[in-house]
Parts: sequence; C-alpha cells; structure tokens
Amino acid sequence: MTDATDDGSESGTEREFEAYADLGATTAKAMEIAETSMDRVHELVPQETLADRVRAKSVHATGDSEFQYLMRFTGTDDSEPVRTGARAVLDERPIVTDITMVKAGITGRGHDCPVRKAIGNGAELAAETGMTRTAASVLELDRDGAYDGAIATIGNAPTAALALADCIEQGTRPAVVVATPVGFVKAAESRERVREVCAAHAIPAITNVGRRGGSGLAAGLTNELIHVASDARNGELKLDQ
Repeated sequence: MTDATDDGSESGTEREFEAYADLGATTAKAMEIAETSMDRVHELVPQETLADRVRAKSVHATGDSEFQYLMRFTGTDDSEPVRTGARAVLDERPIVTDITMVKAGITGRGHDCPVRKAIGNGAELAAETGMTRTAASVLELDRDGAYDGAIATIGNAPTAALALADCIEQGTRPAVVVATPVGFVKAAESRERVREVCAAHAIPAITNVGRRGGSGLAAGLTNELIHVASDARNGELKLDQ
C-alpha cells in the first residue's frame, strides 16, 4: 500500500489503517468484552469519586486488583488531578509523552489534543553531557515551552521524570503530570520526587509507589482523563465530583 503522498502527507489508506489500529473497542463483540472486563474491575474498585476511576483503570491496565492501593494523587484532594487533566483535554492542551510506546498507547478518539513524544529530541545535549536521551529530550522540549499547560505523561524513563521535576522547580507549569516510570533503579525515587515537587508547586499529579509501572499504565491513565473529559462533554458527569 502507499503510505504517503508525494508531498509527504499521509495517504487515505494510512489514515484508515491508523483508525483501524487505534486502541479501544468498536465492534459489538469487542464492546461486550470491554464492558464485561470493566464490570469485573468495578466489583473490585469502588466508583465513588473521579480518583476511583483512575484507580479502576490502573487495575484494568495491570490486571492486578491490588494496584489500586499503589496509586497516589497530588492535589487538594485525590480527584483534583483527574478534574484538571480532563479540563486540559477539553481545552485541547497538548499531551507530551516520554517515549514512542506511551504515545502509541494514547487513544485517538474523544479528544483533539495534539500528542507528541519527547524522545528523539535533545540528541546533542545527551552527547555533550552524557545524560540519558530521555532526560535530554525532556530538557530540550522544555526549552521550547512544550510542557507548560500540557498533560505531561511519563511511563518508561525514571530519568525523564527526574528531569521534568527539575524543570518544574525552575518554573515549568504542566496542567497535570502522569508519571509511572518502571524499574529497579530510580523508578520509585523519581516518582517520589515528582510528588514532592508537584505538591510544592501546586501541580496536580498522578503517580504510584513501588517499582512497578510502565508505558501501558501511563497511557491507560492518560486515556482515562480523556474518557472523563468525554463524559463531561456529553453531560454524563460534572467535573466537581
């Protein structure tokens, strides 16, 4: 098939494929599976607040009912990051991920937010300083103001989360931060630092404790912000729960 036109733009076939490959159920059978799955999750996680929706999504994304107890919310109350994130979606603010895998997991439906990844930027800075590519990419994007007012989503790289925390200390102001980097080295510490810095500067954040996390979880939690925004847009809820 032809992937692009002569001027470099996407072909109709490529756009159709991307729509087909986008995450989320669309057929009757897929909808039945998705609804049954969430029904089972809701038997395990109460659905009293907007924060509970994110807790449920964490269980759904990990397949682990205990993960709901690992989620942490920075704000005036646990639901503030969800409210703020949903409002950012409604305002069509950018979603900035750390790596390609997280970007690929962000649904293309229910929002008009531009979605971009940090990785791929900052190559010269990484070469000059020896810092990781993901940390350098965050710093490079921050120089261009990419994170101000954005939904900042980090699912893979602890050094990206640490770099973002440094940027926030120096004045960067994302609308909301979703940070679930995974691993045995610096992952838990990076999320703790994100929580501390976001709390100090009144930036809502969604994180978790422990070594676990990852790209799929970060994308899933960000998608839940999109789903909350869609429900608010459709009048199914008010962003004050």
